[in-house]
Amino acid sequence: MEETISLKEIYQTIRKRIRMIALITIVAAAISGAVSYFVLTPIYQSSTQILVNQQKPDKQQALDYNQVQTNVQMVNTYSVIIKSPAILSKVIGHLDLKQSVEELNNQLTINSEQDTQIMNVTVQDGDPAQAARIANDISHTFKTEISSIMNIDNVSILAPAVENSSPVKPNAKLNMAIALVVGLMTGVGLAFLLEYLDNTLKSEQDIEHYLGLPVLGTIPIMTLGDEKDNAYQRKAV
Repeated sequence: MEETISLKEIYQTIRKRIRMIALITIVAAAISGAVSYFVLTPIYQSSTQILVNQQKPDKQQALDYNQVQTNVQMVNTYSVIIKSPAILSKVIGHLDLKQSVEELNNQLTINSEQDTQIMNVTVQDGDPAQAARIANDISHTFKTEISSIMNIDNVSILAPAVENSSPVKPNAKLNMAIALVVGLMTGVGLAFLLEYLDNTLKSEQDIEHYLGLPVLGTIPIMTLGDEKDNAYQRKAV
C-alpha cells in the first residue's frame, strides 16, 4: 500500500526539527564564509583595451567598410597571437616572472567587443599590482612584436590596465548564499530522513494509523516527585 504524506505532516516534521535545520544551515554558511575569507587566496583582475588595424589609413582615403570587416574578423587571430609563446615568453622575461608560458596563459583572457576591432586583455593574479603590470606589458609587447608577425602597423592602447584592489574571487557573499541554500536543503532532507527512520509509536493516533487497531482507552501514569513537578503521561492500550 502506497503511503502519502500530507502538508500537515510536512509542517509538523519541519517544526519538530527546526532547531536542527537552522543549526545545519548556519554552520554551512559560517564554514563557507570562513573558507572564503580566511582560506582561499583572493584573486585580482586588471584589464587593458587594444585597438588593432592592419594598416594605417591614408589621410586622403575614406574608411573602407570591407577593410573594417576584415579587421573585425581578424580579432580571433590576434587573440591567439597574444596568448602565444612569441608574446608571453617576452613578457615573462620583461617582468622576471616565475610562472611558465602555460601558467601565464591560464591567467590571461582575451575577448573582443562585438563587431569591433577592440580587444580586452584581462589578467588575473593574486597580487593586484602584478595583474596590472602583466596586462600592460602584454599589450605593449603585442604592439611591438605584431608588425614582425603580421602586416599590422597600427596598434593603439586605448585604456592601460590599472590596479584594482577589489578581488574578483572568491565571491564570499555568493559562496555563503549557496552554502545557506545547500545547508537548508540538507537540514530539511535530514529531518525527513530521521522522521522516516523513526518507527516508534508516540500517540494513540499513531496506533490507529499504523497498526489499524482501535484504542479502547488510556491508562494515566503518575510519576513520583514534587507536587509542582508531577505530570501525567498517557499510555495507549
